[in-house]
Amino acid sequence: MENTLTLMEIFILGGPLMWPLLAFSILTVSITAERTICLLYHNMRMDDLKKFTEEAIKENKIDNAIEFLEGCSKRRIGAGIILGILKSGDYSVLFLEKRAEAEALKCINFLEKGLNYLTSLGSISPLTGFLGTVTGMIGAFRAIAEADNVSAQIVANGIYEALITTVFGLIIAITAMAAHSILSNKVDKFTFETEESCSDIILKLTEREKYAINEIIPEK
Repeated sequence: MENTLTLMEIFILGGPLMWPLLAFSILTVSITAERTICLLYHNMRMDDLKKFTEEAIKENKIDNAIEFLEGCSKRRIGAGIILGILKSGDYSVLFLEKRAEAEALKCINFLEKGLNYLTSLGSISPLTGFLGTVTGMIGAFRAIAEADNVSAQIVANGIYEALITTVFGLIIAITAMAAHSILSNKVDKFTFETEESCSDIILKLTEREKYAINEIIPEK
């Protein structure tokens, strides 16, 4: 009859370092779930906001654009960035770019909150697993040294038990790094679209200003 171990038995065989690995796995799942829900909850589309704002600027209805953006739900995280630009008034391009950068940075920091912990867990987990393997191997070789009759089964069992922590550590690391990569790519996409949208809106605002000045003071 084939001897199969339950998950609890495998956990016990892994030794005391399985407890920190259990904590790392819970943290990895919790952070991944929380950030996934957060990114899915917030609507990070920028194209529709950009199109509406550019049309409002073209039609000289900036107040309407401000009213629309203020009325957007909190889920439209990009609305606050564009709103910051429109509320800056008639300032230089450099000032508008700095204002947009500051508003965007606040949003990006909010979206990336906790992702750095996934990177840390992806680094610490395999190291903890290797440490468990090393301590397990020490115990295995100690048992071999104290045994009167050394057999291949004693050696195999010792190595088998020692490698359990490495397997769990690598599984946690792979999960954490994969989650970090997927979630970071989503935030990076939002960052790129925000930068592009803000640049185009600032350009429209400066073009509108120049047009208004030319109407007041026509070129000779």
